[in-house]
Amino acid sequence: MFPGYSTQGAPATDTVMCWHRNLRNTGIGKKDDMATATTEPVRLPPGPRIPKPIQAIAFLVSNHAMYAALTRRYGSNVISVNLPGAGHAVVISDPVLVKDLFTTSTDLIERPTFGSGTLGDGFGPGSTFSLAGDKLLARRKVLVPMFHGRRLRSYEHIIEEETMREIATWPEGREFETLPAMTSIALGSILRATFGVEGSALDELRDLVPTLVTLLGLGLLVPPRMRRDVGLWSPWGRYLRYRRRFDAAVASLIADAREDPAIEERSDVLALLVQARFENDEPMSDQHIADELLTLLASGHETTASSLAWAVERLCRHPQWLSRLTEEVDAGGSELRQATIWEVQRTRPVLDAAMRRTKARVRLGDWVIPEGTNLIISIRLAQQSEESFPDPESFNPGRFVGTGAKPIAWIPFGGGVNRCVGAGFANMEMDVALRTLLREFRFAPTDAPGERRHWRGVATAPARGARAVVYRRSANTSSGVASASAADHGRG
Repeated sequence: MFPGYSTQGAPATDTVMCWHRNLRNTGIGKKDDMATATTEPVRLPPGPRIPKPIQAIAFLVSNHAMYAALTRRYGSNVISVNLPGAGHAVVISDPVLVKDLFTTSTDLIERPTFGSGTLGDGFGPGSTFSLAGDKLLARRKVLVPMFHGRRLRSYEHIIEEETMREIATWPEGREFETLPAMTSIALGSILRATFGVEGSALDELRDLVPTLVTLLGLGLLVPPRMRRDVGLWSPWGRYLRYRRRFDAAVASLIADAREDPAIEERSDVLALLVQARFENDEPMSDQHIADELLTLLASGHETTASSLAWAVERLCRHPQWLSRLTEEVDAGGSELRQATIWEVQRTRPVLDAAMRRTKARVRLGDWVIPEGTNLIISIRLAQQSEESFPDPESFNPGRFVGTGAKPIAWIPFGGGVNRCVGAGFANMEMDVALRTLLREFRFAPTDAPGERRHWRGVATAPARGARAVVYRRSANTSSGVASASAADHGRG
């Protein structure tokens, strides 16, 4: 999943505003909760006073469970922490405040473009993650149409082909990890959608990107001053060498695209970036194109692969939903499958948090937060809100069936001007892949405990690889199922 996008998965503006008005009428999310500039004295939310190293150890051991424990301890869904990289930070899990933060003016609050382990540090200065203000808005105008509407639907056959190619060798009747296969499906899909060609350069990228992403994630864990090439086996040195190989492969593909006489007829992302012009008629530089392509490939395959793996992990433990989904696929439907995707993303978000930073002293609810403070928006805790999702710990796709809009607490793709540009592509990819898997295989239910969360450098995936046992369905069943209408991927 990677922030323009199709409107699928995004609640309508009128619905959100109505929801806000209803909350304020009940005293929740009242106007005073809105983030505003202030000159009031600083008033930080409660938090532990233990030393930073001890807090760091607690976070490494328990991750967002630490935030949940502190939220319970202090009876507040806005808390203070002190962590390496983030420093004195404020963790926010109140859905109303989170929504307000996502829509607050960037004059007051903005996504950090450097430091604190931001992805822009690794993707490069031409990445969306390195841009802010007018430059970010200009880039989004270029990227948004690439993952929207008719062009988005043109990628559907690529996803089904990649899924069928990968599952052709799946073993029957014995347990195996499905995460590697989901990674191959997601990577192959985004590579072909991005470059539109097959060949040696694309094959090299298939081999390069997974290791490159892992090395990047590990490298961003350490402070910038420690990211140095100090030898053959230094983690950052290995990342830089892989990055140079990536840049060389992409430079070759960019050169080929610029020389392609039929480039105007192509619909792949590379061709569109090469032809793109900003409002001042300036093109993107080759290096910025390479940085943006790495951003799309890295964030676009790792997160979607992890979500697909979580879908398998959850469904194998909830056979009643698995059975209903299979019946729906056989009937050519898609509503429950879409609801299941949303519920997987809610209960097992692959990105636990989003980061913002104050550019001025702001009042947020009862708190006054100084300039330069990192704000950690806990996606995981916000999506466990009892008010937004009754019985939030349960896996219940039915909560999204027949609903016109999702609660504002559903934020797996972030929000505001930084919302994932590839949200629509990611949703379509999950839909097509799941449809194909359920059409081709019967997944054996299991009563094994749910798999733990495991952070893999960029995304959080099932710790045991989403293990499953599958059996091929009859050829008659598979061939008799009509593909879901492409229009399914354009609905809100």
